[in-house]
Amino acid sequence: MRRAKSTGLSRFFLYFNVCGPRADPEGYGYVIARFMDQALRGEPLTVYGDGRQTCSFIYVEDAVEGTLRAGFLPEAFGRIFNIGRAEEISIRELAGKVRAITGRPVPVRFVPFSEVYGPGFEETPRRVPEVSRSRALPGFEARVTLDEGLRRTREWWRECRRG
Repeated sequence: MRRAKSTGLSRFFLYFNVCGPRADPEGYGYVIARFMDQALRGEPLTVYGDGRQTCSFIYVEDAVEGTLRAGFLPEAFGRIFNIGRAEEISIRELAGKVRAITGRPVPVRFVPFSEVYGPGFEETPRRVPEVSRSRALPGFEARVTLDEGLRRTREWWRECRRG
């Protein structure tokens, strides 16, 4: 609390793989946007590493709701909140879901991390948020499942981007 007051920051938010419409397929960490873009162009889905690394995804609408809920609570002052879902999936499995939802049976291409990020890069094998504080204090629970978020994202791409 003292540090929050001294730095002028009142709340801290850590976001875990926000996904949905308008995500940049070229941006760092936007694997769903990259997979959607590649699949809809008929290109192989590029998976870095062996695809066994896992993470969780939160739909943008839920990320905004969680931020606003915690952001306006006086009791949240000086606290850290993980904004994410506890639902975990491997990148390999995610590639399969994107292929299915786009209806494009494109191949999956595995690329070593060193080719993309240089030698010595180490991927975190598991990125899943601990969300008990977000559930307890602001009463936030992400509602949009990964499958529903993928469907909504696919619809946006169909209407606004391509495919």
